[in-house]
Amino acid sequence: MDTPIAEFVERYAAQGTARFHMPGHKGMPVLGCERLDITEIAGADALYEADGIIAQSEANAAALFGTQRTFYSTEGSSQCLKAMLYLALTGRPAGTPPVIVAARNVHRAFVHAAALLDFETVWLWPEERNSLCACPVSPRQLEETLLALPAPPAAVYITSPDYLGGMADIAALAQVCHRRGTVLLVDNAHGAYLHFLKPAMHPLDLGADLCCDSAHKTLPVLTGGAYLHVGKRAPQAFAENGKAALALFGSTSPSYLTLTSLDLCNRYLAGGYGGRLADTTARMEALRGTLRAAGWQTERSDPLRLTLRAPGGITGMELAQRLRQGGVECEFADPEFLVLMATPENSLKEFSRVAAVLGENRAPAETAPPLPLARGERVMSIRQALFAPHKRIPAGESLGKVCGVPTVACPPAIPIAVSGERIGPEAVVLFAHYGVQEVDVLI
Repeated sequence: MDTPIAEFVERYAAQGTARFHMPGHKGMPVLGCERLDITEIAGADALYEADGIIAQSEANAAALFGTQRTFYSTEGSSQCLKAMLYLALTGRPAGTPPVIVAARNVHRAFVHAAALLDFETVWLWPEERNSLCACPVSPRQLEETLLALPAPPAAVYITSPDYLGGMADIAALAQVCHRRGTVLLVDNAHGAYLHFLKPAMHPLDLGADLCCDSAHKTLPVLTGGAYLHVGKRAPQAFAENGKAALALFGSTSPSYLTLTSLDLCNRYLAGGYGGRLADTTARMEALRGTLRAAGWQTERSDPLRLTLRAPGGITGMELAQRLRQGGVECEFADPEFLVLMATPENSLKEFSRVAAVLGENRAPAETAPPLPLARGERVMSIRQALFAPHKRIPAGESLGKVCGVPTVACPPAIPIAVSGERIGPEAVVLFAHYGVQEVDVLI
């Protein structure tokens, strides 16, 4: 597969051109990558008006993922999810209210989008609750929520996989959405690789209309590299207006290093990636089996994630420190869970190191009571709260105050309190459980 961005950048770097343009380093090395770091010079195309090498590379990505259109982002899924919401809101039927139905375990960028775009959110709360990182939503629950609304929402928004690796039933949820006259948006930040499994498990393969992938989380792409995908059955307006939606939330100075890495990733994906991915998912399953045999409790998760439930008397943070001392850094840890993420770039030796460092677990399994749901009273809109004067106070003194900036345990996760909600006693308990010392409240 051709790599038009990478080839242009390499040619330009090799020419020895006097760089009387940005960036200020002029290609001189401090980090060592500066010679390949350029701006929108002649022939380099422009990310938000792409009709040259960037457009060619994005077309390659769309062919690989099987989409109607795929757009690049150099500012992560945070930029893409805001663009998804904008497209859904501007594409809703005339006369219908700006409402998004969303599973509560959203990334904080979703809350920021709600403030910027001024839409109303109808929350889907978890049917099971043992972590703020997860928010299981059933098709039945979604159908009941949609039927209770006076009109179809602009979109339904789901995070899958969630931070613990839990995967929603996207196919069934998509059917509910389409039957009830709305579209399905999926924050698939942690699942860019899912299209290349056999069978494919990517949200767009399962019926989603719009999807954002953080390429850098599971593919060999520089930090910030992401995709906004438009499904083949999605409204054509989404494909036509995707660039403008991204430009609304993005810098006019996108990183060409990140764009080059997205471009080179196309060749990587086309060059036998599926086989390497299958080998890695098998290796991960073998590691789960080894750890279960050694007394550890593993949770159901997406194929490239290992999620361990901390046993009695040990926290996930303590397990993370054990790994750190043994030369392994995890993705996430909280009181209940430890999460590791793998890709084909992890060696067999590294997999073995994880098992060796964790060793045997002799602590008994502990069934923790369900966490309380902090369904805070809505006092004002997210936009009103985020743009109002606010201050930080000790979390223990927040009872009865109105949340300013949202508080989450990790992104994406169920916010303990969302902007504009009154902080109740359940929220105070959760602040203490997750070690939240200060919260932001309205003055």
